[in-house]
Amino acid sequence: MSPQKNYKIAVLAGDGIGPEVMTEVKKVLAAVSKKFFLDFELKESLVGGAAIDAIGEPLPTATLKACEESDAILFGSVGGENWNSLPPEKRPEVGALLPLRKHFDLFANIRPAGISPILKNSSPLKPEIIGNGFHFTVVRELTGDVYFGEKKLEKDFGSDLMIYKKNEVERIARVAFELARNSRQKVTNVDKANVLATSQFWRSIVEEIHAKEFPEIELEHLYIDNATMQLLTRPADFDVILAGNLFGDILSDEAAQISGSIGMQASASINSKKFGLYEPMGGSAPSIAGKGIANPIAQIGSAAMMLEISFGETEAASAIEDAIQKTLEGGLLTADIFTDSAGEQKVSTSEMGDSIIKNILK
Repeated sequence: MSPQKNYKIAVLAGDGIGPEVMTEVKKVLAAVSKKFFLDFELKESLVGGAAIDAIGEPLPTATLKACEESDAILFGSVGGENWNSLPPEKRPEVGALLPLRKHFDLFANIRPAGISPILKNSSPLKPEIIGNGFHFTVVRELTGDVYFGEKKLEKDFGSDLMIYKKNEVERIARVAFELARNSRQKVTNVDKANVLATSQFWRSIVEEIHAKEFPEIELEHLYIDNATMQLLTRPADFDVILAGNLFGDILSDEAAQISGSIGMQASASINSKKFGLYEPMGGSAPSIAGKGIANPIAQIGSAAMMLEISFGETEAASAIEDAIQKTLEGGLLTADIFTDSAGEQKVSTSEMGDSIIKNILK
């Protein structure tokens, strides 16, 4: 028997469906712990609207400290109508998530997307476009661009500064090329270099890194408007998509939707030391919170990414991913991906989690 490894995880369930899907993740981690002799020390803390209601701040000092003392962060979701009247900087989405990204320098957002024929009826794409399925990864720069540039809002004008520094582009480009090296050897860089000086600069640095460090990887360029169209018509042609913060945000949500449901899409936000914040791509979905119908797969998949990227536990990560696939192949689907086709069975949040656990432990 291998010696038991210990990992400290900050668990920030947040708002809306966050606590429900996080419950399933904790059950999954317990199963993984049992099978692979891993010890997970979970530190649960308040974040987002729940923290505002309890303490008055979306990211309490105690929560930040818990994250600093952990090996990774499992993040649920934040936000909702209850807090929309607050000033923008005090809202859960801005006051919690963006500071966490900045504090830990989580510059690389990795968002796998794809679909297998099992879920073809859940995708808005035509079956002939889906074919035998597709899989690609969106690599989004996360700490620059207009989201973090200087902002001005006056009575008769508003502006957001889009800016990137050379080292910021270099490091995110390397992440994309490294992923492609272990995949299908292709990077698609998405920008707006025909209009934006920032994109012209971005593209020149990407090409420089490609030529010097990754010449064996195929590199293509697409403008953002064209890229959004190409994803709808030839998704199987993409491997790794590289984009800045704004364009990456747009593309990753589109990628999630053509994959069947945003409730299926996991993500990792990591820094240079592989410390990461792992979260589902969907929001807090307050309209379905408490109904037991939320899809926990994105949150569970995020935990699998945590095991692989931050902890190096590839076998355990693969076990979770395989269990998710087997559960779907068995026809068990939550409401967001259920189409009432032959062989499908609609299940609740907890039933989906229980089935995935059963397949992990087989």
